[in-house]
Amino acid sequence: MRKILFGVIITLVVLFTFKYCEDKKEDKIIIEAHSALIQEQIKNVGKLVVTEGHFSEVFSYKNSKAIFGDLISAEKKALVVVNADVTVTYDLSKIEYNIDEATKTLQINSIPKEEIKINPDFEYYDVQADFLNQFDAKDYNNIKDTVKKSLMKKIEASDLKSNAQNRLMSELSKFFILTSSLGWKLQYNENSIEDLNQLQDLEIILD
Repeated sequence: MRKILFGVIITLVVLFTFKYCEDKKEDKIIIEAHSALIQEQIKNVGKLVVTEGHFSEVFSYKNSKAIFGDLISAEKKALVVVNADVTVTYDLSKIEYNIDEATKTLQINSIPKEEIKINPDFEYYDVQADFLNQFDAKDYNNIKDTVKKSLMKKIEASDLKSNAQNRLMSELSKFFILTSSLGWKLQYNENSIEDLNQLQDLEIILD
């Protein structure tokens, strides 16, 4: 009777051990699948064009050149009309992150700053230049630099960047939804993100 009981116990131990190992193996496969899915989601985001804008600038350019001391002044001037398309993008392929399979955590360490691209179209009107002070490449480069600085001030004063950050937060919320649905955790700089509202705090960090 003891031998039979002992044999039953051994059999149960073997069965439970086998079942435990199978469950652990299955859990590992699921975790690895989840990890691959999260990485694929981050990869798919890629370069995100979040905001586009259009700006116009009218710029009056003047340059005076002294000839023979102050005896003669040679001038040149032009009226420049600039129409510029502006895009604000985030290259989310540059997100620095870690995936901890042991704790089932996606940790975002760094989010890239926005990239502002200005594509200006220049139109020149009323171009006038004295014989001794003609337009050259330096003048056109000065005009472009001046206009670019002026446009950047307009962009900073507009809501273009804030709108871009809102779009970025919307995109990052997909990571929170994905990790939550898989039973994973999302962290940013070791701070746990418990709900979507906490993502808005990241705007302060990005500034």
